[in-house]
Amino acid sequence: MATRNRLRGATDVRRRERRERSTGERGAFSSPDGRVTILDAGRATLELTDPNHAEFIDEVEVGRRVAGHIRVAFQVDDAATATARLAAAGAEVLAEPTRTPGNSLNSCLEAPGALQLTLFTELDEAVEKRA
Repeated sequence: MATRNRLRGATDVRRRERRERSTGERGAFSSPDGRVTILDAGRATLELTDPNHAEFIDEVEVGRRVAGHIRVAFQVDDAATATARLAAAGAEVLAEPTRTPGNSLNSCLEAPGALQLTLFTELDEAVEKRA
């Protein structure tokens, strides 16, 4: 039950995050899993999280704590293809593309210099692009 509530809360936060990005707004969100502040940076967002929220993101995306101090996330058209391309170029795959509670497909990789990368495809948007 607690896990289900955490996932429901994560889904709500992720939906709000997507809405904030799509409308150009920014915001701060809190849940039992921590806090995140999202700043609109034009073609990207800067997400500042507390350690609890960062740990929760790792739990959802990877199943264990892997992130260092900085995680860089890129939205891509096809997370599986982009993950394979980066792995072939030398990145270590920490987690294959996995569907998240927020309905995105996320993979995690470690690039040279111990930089963690998250590649994500918003599944709702991918369906809309194909239609």
